[in-house]
Amino acid sequence: MESVVDVVGGGLAGSEAAFQLAERGHRVVLHEMRGVRGTAAHQTDRLAELVCSNTFKSTELTNAHGLLKAEMRLLGSVVLEGADVARVAAGSALAVDRDVFSATVNDRVTAHPLITVTREEVTAIPAAPCLIATGPLTSDALAESVRARLGVQSLAFYDAIAPIVSVESVDEGVAFRAARWNKETMPTEVPGKGTEWGAGAQAQWGAGEGEGAVPPTEPEGAYLNCPMDKAQYEAFLDALTTADQFTAHEFDSAPYFEGCMPVEEMARRGRESLRFGPMKPIGLRDPRTGRRPWAVVQLRREDRAGRMWNLVGCQTRMRIPEQQRVFRLIPGLEGAEFLRFGSIHRNTYLNAPAALTPHLSLRDDPQVLFAGQLTGVEGYTESTATGLLAAINLSRLLAGKEPVLPPPVTMLGALYRHLREADPAHFQPMNANFGLLEELPDPPRDKQKKRELYAERSLAAMREWIAANALV
Repeated sequence: MESVVDVVGGGLAGSEAAFQLAERGHRVVLHEMRGVRGTAAHQTDRLAELVCSNTFKSTELTNAHGLLKAEMRLLGSVVLEGADVARVAAGSALAVDRDVFSATVNDRVTAHPLITVTREEVTAIPAAPCLIATGPLTSDALAESVRARLGVQSLAFYDAIAPIVSVESVDEGVAFRAARWNKETMPTEVPGKGTEWGAGAQAQWGAGEGEGAVPPTEPEGAYLNCPMDKAQYEAFLDALTTADQFTAHEFDSAPYFEGCMPVEEMARRGRESLRFGPMKPIGLRDPRTGRRPWAVVQLRREDRAGRMWNLVGCQTRMRIPEQQRVFRLIPGLEGAEFLRFGSIHRNTYLNAPAALTPHLSLRDDPQVLFAGQLTGVEGYTESTATGLLAAINLSRLLAGKEPVLPPPVTMLGALYRHLREADPAHFQPMNANFGLLEELPDPPRDKQKKRELYAERSLAAMREWIAANALV
């Protein structure tokens, strides 16, 4: 008896996945709760409704989103076909008329003879084969089912994201590499006394920490440190506390918890709050002066190659132009290239590297796959792309074949590599960016030329991968 594939969620990823599975000959039941239960963000019950921006971002190959879309077109994305139909003038960006777009995709999916759309809330993970693409507005009941199946630490509900910058854009003549807890906080062996902690450790971890408490340790050079003198710190605070902030949708209006407090809100608590919080300089010496800075903004490595660095403690609700202006006041980041901007919003996403397989399935059932923002990607294009690849792999699994992943020199392959190799302890949603790609063997200094070579290599590799696996 032919199996029926359940696809849960009728957003971009779910619509793409349902259509791709049906095109490969599988009967699909697409479950969408809108129509019987609304959300705080959606206005209609149509599939693939856009709830935020009306743009899929750039179409240029020298832009990471443009390159990802070019790869998706090689795989036959129905969502991008719908975007082409609904496109409105926006320069090089793929902007759409929202109503025309969702109506086009909705009609393509619902008219497919192998797809049945049911309007109901799914409250538990269906039996395999299935694909779950319910996005950041996953219902509480289904989220609880996922949490119970994968473990309490597998699911996040409030997303606090700090910006990520390219290491190539950091001035390392100003920023210096060091461990978080450097010389004066490191332990020393004292003859006859055993291990003693430095003065900085005593100040930081003394009274109130409990007997036997010791500072955490980090490998040497684990952080890039941007030192500030008092005048620089005060100027940064002034810019931070007066910057224009994003006013969120109702569904993004998450309460602030101490662990995800926007840096600008923290700064408003007092002029010293950051200097004694995420920007404390304890244990650090500026090698240029030999003195402890007044304050330090630290950058933590985001990827194994050390090309992407996260601004620690700088989660923010500032608008993007304000993030660029304010964070470039930080010494060493004057020319920062932002690979991801900061944000804080309500989000439901999985800790993919800790909980899922490389092809984003349950570890105990390869035919229960996840796609879309639920997997820890950000953005319309990225979400759609995971739905497309999830459908390809579920179809292969149903045919008795192994799942396949694009090579990491492609943007889609690099995004999937991040979802499987990122540090689970610091995992946060990611969008497409050139920092994810493997470095070129002999990269040119010119950024535009470098991106042209990235795109040329990526598309050649994608075409070869598609042909080798007979995917289209």
